[in-house]
Amino acid sequence: MPTLKGYAVAALAMVCAALAHAQPATPPTALRVITFNGGWDLPFWAAQRQGFFDAQGLAVQIAYTPSSEALVTGLYDGKYDLAFATFDNFVAYQEGQGEVKLSGDPDFVAFMGGDGGFLSVVAGPQIKSFADLKGRTLSVDAMTNGLAFVLRELVNRGGLSESDVTYVRAGGTPNRYRELVAGKHDATLLRTPFELLARSRGLNVLATAESLGAYQGTVGAVRKSWASAHAAAMVGFLRAYRAGVEWVCDPANREIAEALLVANIRDMTPALARQSYDLLVAANGGLYRDLRLNPQGMQTVLALRTKYGEPRKTLDDASRYIDTTWYTKAFGAP
Repeated sequence: MPTLKGYAVAALAMVCAALAHAQPATPPTALRVITFNGGWDLPFWAAQRQGFFDAQGLAVQIAYTPSSEALVTGLYDGKYDLAFATFDNFVAYQEGQGEVKLSGDPDFVAFMGGDGGFLSVVAGPQIKSFADLKGRTLSVDAMTNGLAFVLRELVNRGGLSESDVTYVRAGGTPNRYRELVAGKHDATLLRTPFELLARSRGLNVLATAESLGAYQGTVGAVRKSWASAHAAAMVGFLRAYRAGVEWVCDPANREIAEALLVANIRDMTPALARQSYDLLVAANGGLYRDLRLNPQGMQTVLALRTKYGEPRKTLDDASRYIDTTWYTKAFGAP
């Protein structure tokens, strides 16, 4: 027969178990991310939908920037923890060549690669070639960033001099797309899927940036001082993001991935989503499956900044702008 003492021990054990179960779970770590809105964000949307960030104990909040200036200053001021933009943006401010002056050392580093840029020169319906751009107005995000340098280089290779065209600032890719469609300027550099959206509206793709060779487009960047104090969050983010890339690139998930494009990008249609998906997951030129930074692509960025950046500097050491510490912790040495 059970003793009174036995009943007491059992009851105490039940109470302890109930109390332990009632303890609140460890709250997820909030990560504030800023990026440009576009097809390159597909891994974000997939990772959120599939719970990959949740599985790493992260609550990721995504904000879309109107311009590179807002993105970089937001990261520098601590409004955001991580930023996603083309590699050159962070090189520019690290070298004091950005659109605005920062008050101190930004200590920006790229910690992962996202893509090769998905870059195309797109012009209005009446523009059939680079020669037709003479005397016309071309828009850029900012005259000091790398996509402006890509556009200037392609225009020059197309046979026009700097004085043959006028460059104006118009913000990030989505805004430049809208202003180009509205006829506010004559040409710009767009990233997938916006060149497809523009072409569906009768605009012309004059060239892609493939002639420049490898190019480091999107990277994930962070202030090194912040990342060093949040290593676990960095590692978890990398693992979740790569799971998002792998999910997107799995053909079995194509239909849902296309639906995510339609849901998140203005003017996107199911037909254009199918075309966009093919470009975004292409084995050559698509999203980086392994998130590694591209050494040759980074050298192209530095060569263009050496040519066009102000004040003039010779830049040839990409290792100054990257840190693979957290990538190595997440996946092993790149």
